[in-house]
Amino acid sequence: MLVIPAIDLKDGQCVRLKQGRMDAATVFSDDPLLMASRWQEQGARCLHVVDLNGAFAGSPVNAEAVAAIVAACPQLPVQLGGGIRDMQSIEFYVDCGVRYIIIGTQAVRQPAFVREACEAFPERIMVGIDAVGGVINGRVATDGWAKMSQWTAVELAEKFSDYGVEAIIYTDISRDGMLRGVNVAATAALASRSPVPIIASGGISKLADITALKEAATKIASDSGDGGIIGVITGRAIYEGLVDLAQAQRLADEPLPQQPSPDLSAQPKEA
Repeated sequence: MLVIPAIDLKDGQCVRLKQGRMDAATVFSDDPLLMASRWQEQGARCLHVVDLNGAFAGSPVNAEAVAAIVAACPQLPVQLGGGIRDMQSIEFYVDCGVRYIIIGTQAVRQPAFVREACEAFPERIMVGIDAVGGVINGRVATDGWAKMSQWTAVELAEKFSDYGVEAIIYTDISRDGMLRGVNVAATAALASRSPVPIIASGGISKLADITALKEAATKIASDSGDGGIIGVITGRAIYEGLVDLAQAQRLADEPLPQQPSPDLSAQPKEA
């Protein structure tokens, strides 16, 4: 399971929001390149980059900063979301070297666009599903989480089950940036219903969250064998020093302790 550091770009700076509110931004660095290099040095195997301004504007805004990050870390795959709503934007970022393109708002508004993107850019497209109220009854948000759709997370995930999507990034908006712990139950519920692999996002606050998610991922893998939970995105926790990225990745890599299996051949003891 990958532990993926987040770099959220707002006005060219590296920030973290609380529940997606632009007026609740904490600036952690005015040098996104420095942060990308820092996470790479600590063993990151992928970067999650979001153009926050682009998500609200509906088109790329921090493209220059994104291109600079990709150029500075050529060996580190970047998954990028925020304001990507047409094929031209996808092509631009792919040409820049972005490995995975995350489609969020446009996936809700126009699901056929996701199929078109997957056909044009195979093995490069992810879908972002950001929901409030759980995956079964809650609703998926769009436009930088400023609007609510009629889709549930499960409905949307099932819609894309055979489109060729590489992964679904599921965010519990109520926990994002709040350090309340990842929503393991909702993530597991979505993963158990989706053949597309799930990357969890929102709420990581301590190493125990990584362990809990890993345990859920292991159970789902043994029960179903496909899809499952393949990663988790972390932001505020690593920026504030509550979680050490290298230690978290080591923990995610370690096999879980084997539980002793019951001896079904043993004879019951007499009362």
